[in-house]
Amino acid sequence: MASYFHDIGKVKRPYYFIENQMPADNPHDKIAPTLSTLIITSHVKDGVEMVKEYRFPKAITDIIEQHHGTSLVSFFYHKAKEEGEKPETVLESDFRYQTPKPQTREAAIVTLADSVQAAAHVLQKPTKGHLEAKVREIIRQKLDDGQLSECDLNFKDLDVIAQVFVRVLSGMFHHRIGYPDQMVKEMERGKAKNGNSHKEPTEQDTGKPGNGKITGKSSDGSSASE
Repeated sequence: MASYFHDIGKVKRPYYFIENQMPADNPHDKIAPTLSTLIITSHVKDGVEMVKEYRFPKAITDIIEQHHGTSLVSFFYHKAKEEGEKPETVLESDFRYQTPKPQTREAAIVTLADSVQAAAHVLQKPTKGHLEAKVREIIRQKLDDGQLSECDLNFKDLDVIAQVFVRVLSGMFHHRIGYPDQMVKEMERGKAKNGNSHKEPTEQDTGKPGNGKITGKSSDGSSASE
């Protein structure tokens, strides 16, 4: 259930999140990277406040609070370094979430799923091989960044999680295989050849007059049409 509500805080400022933005209309273009980071990271606090107001179970509230851990908002961090006059003064700590790291296996899985799903959607060619490479890259990044250091997932668990993510994402991004042109032409010729095989019998076929109606006798002996 927590996976459904983990980003509920985004409803407070929806248009600052890319999944809700119209093309060529990004409000972050008009504000500083530091303010963008504050808005982005605030969706966790906003979400926690919302679910507490409606008395959600603590387990769900905890996952909402922990699903970003202390992750770096890398896009705006690098943007600040590129745009600033003194890149060396840009502190990485100013562009990180200030929330607890995942404390449970469930919270860690939501953390990984959230990052993997976002990364998969920007792949140019989401083949199974590319998806698996991206999934394992994301998991490795979370490990290296220490985001999984306070939960009890082991490497075997992470391998199983990666396999499941790849299977689910492969189904999401599966494209129907197109028929070769020659096969399409053969199918069309077959339809044309058999096009009259199911036509209605004619007067000539049955030897009986047909007016398209079924006739019979009513209870008073008169003719009736149905």
